[in-house]
Amino acid sequence: MAAAAGDDAGMDAVQRRLMFEDECILVDEQDNVVGHESKYNCHLMEKIESENLLHRAFSVFLFNSKYELLLQQRSATKVTFPLVWTNTCCSHPLYRESELIQENYLGVRNAAQRKLLDELGIPAEDAPVDQFTPVGRMLYKAPSDGKWGEHELDSILIIVRDVKLQPNPDEVADVKYVNREQLKELIQKADAGKDGVKLSPWFRLIVDNFLMRWWDHVEKGTLTEVVDMETIHKLKE
Repeated sequence: MAAAAGDDAGMDAVQRRLMFEDECILVDEQDNVVGHESKYNCHLMEKIESENLLHRAFSVFLFNSKYELLLQQRSATKVTFPLVWTNTCCSHPLYRESELIQENYLGVRNAAQRKLLDELGIPAEDAPVDQFTPVGRMLYKAPSDGKWGEHELDSILIIVRDVKLQPNPDEVADVKYVNREQLKELIQKADAGKDGVKLSPWFRLIVDNFLMRWWDHVEKGTLTEVVDMETIHKLKE
């Protein structure tokens, strides 16, 4: 462990605490709980590859009443994918009673409400758990920088609310609302390597495979028509 500690000497203190204290939920490819492991081990590519560690995650897409999507840029101190732009909030349900509840994905929705407050300062009353619509699930693997990466079974949640924001600088470098055209411009910049813009791999997978169709239904108020929580989409970058 001494060598590992040396390797991680530059890790931000807040991120170090979360990496070792937070216990992610380990699942199989059908999203059945099979155990738990530290956030640290769940994000080590060596562990992911050697033990096939797969953990449960969620991705929140929050739209305001003008149907603009809230994006965040991850902070520079994040261990995985620092300074990349991504959807509103991406994190993990933890191995605790309130976030293990399977019924109607309540555990995932509880975790989403917790992290919207932690990362973006959105108070719980602005994001009631019953206002999240789980719309789909995907399984993907993505290396970050050689040492770190993701291997997640990700539940995707959509919520339409006007919210108060107070981003936490330990988690978030910047935020902005975008309409469809502005999102397309951001993607074009990322593809061209312009202005240093990078997108998270999970956000890009969701944009490329699902988002525009869902956005249509968000605007029409018919989101329930496209909900599919039965299928687990296995996607690759």
